[in-house]
Amino acid sequence: MSALNKIARTLVSNRRGILAADESIGTMSSRLESVGVEATEENRRIYRELIVTTPRLSESVSGVILADETFHQKLSNGRTFPEYLDDLGILAGIKVDTGAKPLAGALEEKITEGLDGLRERVKEYVRLGGTFAKWRAVITIGDNVPSARAVRANVHALARYAGLCQEGGLVPIVEPEVLMDGSHSLAKCQEVTTAVLAELFEELDLLQVELDGIVLKPNMVVAGSSSPEQPTVAEVASATVETLRATVPASVPGIAFLSGGQKPEVATEHLGAMQHLDPLPWELTYSFGRALVGPALETWRGEESNRAAAQKALSDRAVANAAAR
Repeated sequence: MSALNKIARTLVSNRRGILAADESIGTMSSRLESVGVEATEENRRIYRELIVTTPRLSESVSGVILADETFHQKLSNGRTFPEYLDDLGILAGIKVDTGAKPLAGALEEKITEGLDGLRERVKEYVRLGGTFAKWRAVITIGDNVPSARAVRANVHALARYAGLCQEGGLVPIVEPEVLMDGSHSLAKCQEVTTAVLAELFEELDLLQVELDGIVLKPNMVVAGSSSPEQPTVAEVASATVETLRATVPASVPGIAFLSGGQKPEVATEHLGAMQHLDPLPWELTYSFGRALVGPALETWRGEESNRAAAQKALSDRAVANAAAR
């Protein structure tokens, strides 16, 4: 078993999942302000310390994806975030893309940037204790989109990122997110997700990425958030697994779903329903952000007196998702 394969399998095994605490400074600041907390660097640090110091977190969480700012910060005890997570037996990950920007000539679609200097950044993250990385591509469903060029540009960037990470010793989480924004049907989401994943694995093969050393982080196949016809939990589970069977090679160790803006309880129900379908060649787990930490942030609201209750809110969601596996 290669070192990359061992890390990838650790991330998706033993009913645990991956916690995404990698919001950009702008996004995290907005979320703090939404609950009445001043958006300072110190408050962002305090909030993320609250997350990683949640009691018994390692029982449900195998890895935590950090933003660059947090990766270099220290907890109150003087340990860096990667060092503290390692003490807990939780792998430290890092978001390495620099965000989605308008695609040239197709301003309604996005291309994720961040490849420049990535080889050097990977080396530094490994030196500081990183074991895996994340890169998110976003695909929009709408009138005449996604376009072939948007899909090709994004899967090519994902494959180049994955290759650079593996070269430097990080397991890449490969995240092609088909957004649930819009009024599209479940069938349309399945059609687009199938096409994106099929092209993604063609590109990964072309760039000779080792599939047994990655974790796939796709969207679940759901109807658009404003669609008048919302599928049942069983329909989402069936469509998602059918899509994966058609596109994902068995050599991939695991699939860690993003929540994509679903309500926390709904995302958990969908994850649980997939576990009861026919045996699959990959581990199915979660890599949730808002669906895990959203309730904690709403409970905390910057008040130290709410700290224990906020951590319980996070722990309850993590335990529920682990139980769904």
